[in-house]
Amino acid sequence: MATESDRKQLRTTVLKLLSLAGAMFVFAMWVMPPLYDLFCEVTGLNGKTKGQYTAVEAKVDTSRTVKVQFVSTNNEGMPWGFSPQDFSIQVHPGEAVVTNFIAHNPTEKIMVAQAIPSLIPHNATDYFHKTECFCFNQQTLAPGETAELGLQFIVDQELPKAVNTITLSYTLFDVTESAKEAVEQKQKELVQKRISTEQPATADSQTLTAR
Repeated sequence: MATESDRKQLRTTVLKLLSLAGAMFVFAMWVMPPLYDLFCEVTGLNGKTKGQYTAVEAKVDTSRTVKVQFVSTNNEGMPWGFSPQDFSIQVHPGEAVVTNFIAHNPTEKIMVAQAIPSLIPHNATDYFHKTECFCFNQQTLAPGETAELGLQFIVDQELPKAVNTITLSYTLFDVTESAKEAVEQKQKELVQKRISTEQPATADSQTLTAR
């Protein structure tokens, strides 16, 4: 039979375990993500790409060609159609290249998406520069709406010679629940658009009645 001393020791152990679990939760939620981002930025592992790049005038290396491939995937539960307009492009290092991804919202509700990029090989991460990218912002589409999502990039002239192919992948996430302002703004735009299309028809009807 457990003594009072044993019960106190058990309670102390349980409290310590609960405190440890709470500390681990805080570490996982608030400390690990920044450390992970920093780790990926420093090492290039997981193919995380850099943020927006400010282009500077540079000479295009026409003696070299690099194949850039584009891949699109949807996170689980994301119903949008999402695909690259060009599945691959041959580019010269230093050349500013423009392409698009196509997104379509097949649902009957306004949805907001966020695209997360990843790039391989990992040693090319520091040499792939996005000057414009739809991934810098969330994308809001009305029911049935289709949009061209622009991407402009430059492959750096200092890209390692061993790298002849780069694959840029985007995963599309549904972030509608956390983007209520974007949904409300889209709703206002749809209302204004409907009003503007109805007004000419009403004016024409009034003119015919007056005659």
